[in-house]
Amino acid sequence: MKKYIIEFLKRGMCFCFGGPLVLAIIYGVLGLLGEVQTFTVNEVVLGIFSSTLLAYIAAGITVIYTIDKLSPFSAALIHGVVLYLDYILLYLFNGWLQSSLKPIMIFTVCFILGYLIIWGIVFVATRKCTKKLNESLN
Repeated sequence: MKKYIIEFLKRGMCFCFGGPLVLAIIYGVLGLLGEVQTFTVNEVVLGIFSSTLLAYIAAGITVIYTIDKLSPFSAALIHGVVLYLDYILLYLFNGWLQSSLKPIMIFTVCFILGYLIIWGIVFVATRKCTKKLNESLN
């Protein structure tokens, strides 16, 4: 268990820079579109810390796929649930998502569809690569 925690921490540290980078892009686009003129210092600081934490958890939880005792389905389910909770809780905490049923339901449906589409693409690509590798070994 200790090795998985250490790996979670390493993965999180390696990729946590991505959150603030995405935040900067979003803030830049909002500024270009004239949607936002200024941010308070507190909004910027909260955004930076929150997006860093989002990226840290999203990268770290990929360690779940290295646990041999879990089936691929179980690992994907745990990964998806952790990502969903990571996103929804921080989005609500920051006020990036309204705390009412309709926005939460829309977010949930979009998250599930997006997760399934991305997972499907990865599954098909991995299967195709595995098939090629097996053919070359034979």
